[in-house]
Amino acid sequence: MTATHNNKVLIVGAGIAGCSAAIALADKGMQVTLVEKQVAWRFQSSGIFIYSNGLEALRSVGVLPQILDAGFGIADGRNVYLDHHGTPIVDVFYPRSHGGAVPILGIKRAEMHRILAGRLDALGVDIRLATTVVDIHSSSGDVAFSDGTSERFDLVIGADGIRSQVREAVSGPVAPRYTGFGVWRSVHERPRTLDAKTMMMGIGKRLGIMPISDDRLYLFGTVSEPADRWYPREQWPDLMRERFAEFGGPARQFLDQLSADSEVLYTAVEEVQAPLPWHAGRVLLIGDAAHASTPFMGQGGAMAVEDAVVLAEMLGGDGINEHTLKAFGERRFPMCRFVQDASRKVGEAGAVEDAASCARRNAAMQQTAQQQVDAFYRELDVLSAVPA
Repeated sequence: MTATHNNKVLIVGAGIAGCSAAIALADKGMQVTLVEKQVAWRFQSSGIFIYSNGLEALRSVGVLPQILDAGFGIADGRNVYLDHHGTPIVDVFYPRSHGGAVPILGIKRAEMHRILAGRLDALGVDIRLATTVVDIHSSSGDVAFSDGTSERFDLVIGADGIRSQVREAVSGPVAPRYTGFGVWRSVHERPRTLDAKTMMMGIGKRLGIMPISDDRLYLFGTVSEPADRWYPREQWPDLMRERFAEFGGPARQFLDQLSADSEVLYTAVEEVQAPLPWHAGRVLLIGDAAHASTPFMGQGGAMAVEDAVVLAEMLGGDGINEHTLKAFGERRFPMCRFVQDASRKVGEAGAVEDAASCARRNAAMQQTAQQQVDAFYRELDVLSAVPA
């Protein structure tokens, strides 16, 4: 592929990665088209928490003030660890970024997408809903759409998530890997006294509580689930309450509230590890399409937005060419692999299934949890400093 400065870009998928990339590239003066298979802007409406590195990436995208207004920031970065009865284990404090963003922010996913959609509208990005890609020629950039039209692009970005269709054109048949975990989420009214992130460490289970606005919080629990198990949506509230029936402490009131009227979401936890290169010809993968992670470090959204920011910086400097696309993957791969590996280890530690081992784990956390957090963020700093 020869260098081009026409900068006509197609982004497939309007999740966090796709919206962020569309904003960042449009800010660089590129002509961006964003296609999304949904017929309207509808996104899973549970919560998401974003640590300081992700918030700095959102600052670069130009939406941090709105994110801070809509979400709930924890100014001291406190994460309270309890056992499943509510007995304290240890408090851990997450760092602020070098740019001064709060250490942790919780926000409803629908609010985050509303803010990103507003920024896209302000930039005049061409958004085509109810549209999918039927065929891609990676060498030429020719794309056929589900509405019967075809168009040529200088770059096609696959930001279409863990079951990416675009990934086939780059990496071949790379399927998501089931981790053995399911994650259950629910949204509740927030008591004023609950103003920190809370993680409850059970036997083979973890249950977290995170404020996502002045008046809302969400529960997020992980537990081993059989592969390929499907649960009817109308059963989710009862199943979530049953899965975490042994949990007391601050979570008890919210589990007791679960009913047919509750906002509950269940998803299987899967990973994607697309090998390098993350591009083929004029097609490039970002976000979950390239590196979907388990949720235990809360870094999936941050990695997606960072992908967008780094890509825009690199393309803005060198234009769309083979060297830059290759360099992007090589720059982001070590960071995303580190996050995946660290998140997997945390998930495995939370899945210990006998009481004696859990007691030893909880005792060890009192001595090492803060050091592990500090080491993780030091390594993020090192990896993010790698030049383009």
